[in-house]
Amino acid sequence: MKSTLVKRSVIIAGHKTSVSVEDAFWKGLKAIAGERDMNMSELVTSIDSDRQHSNLSSAIRLYVLNHYQSALKSLAGSRSQHVMHPGQREP
Repeated sequence: MKSTLVKRSVIIAGHKTSVSVEDAFWKGLKAIAGERDMNMSELVTSIDSDRQHSNLSSAIRLYVLNHYQSALKSLAGSRSQHVMHPGQREP
């Protein structure tokens, strides 16, 4: 499978920089920014300020991955509260 890196310019703390990540991560990042009522530069600035050791591209990928993993865990947790097990009676 061919890599689909997409380079975009973002402004971080008033400085323009280029970041390359796959298009799927850009789409995920845009959706997350929309959910948080932020623009992409604000969200990338936040990711940049919170990262520990990785480069910015990796930090963005990990941020998007963690966001969707957390969302899945929350969804699974809320569904498990409503699942009837064999032999269980309704309250």
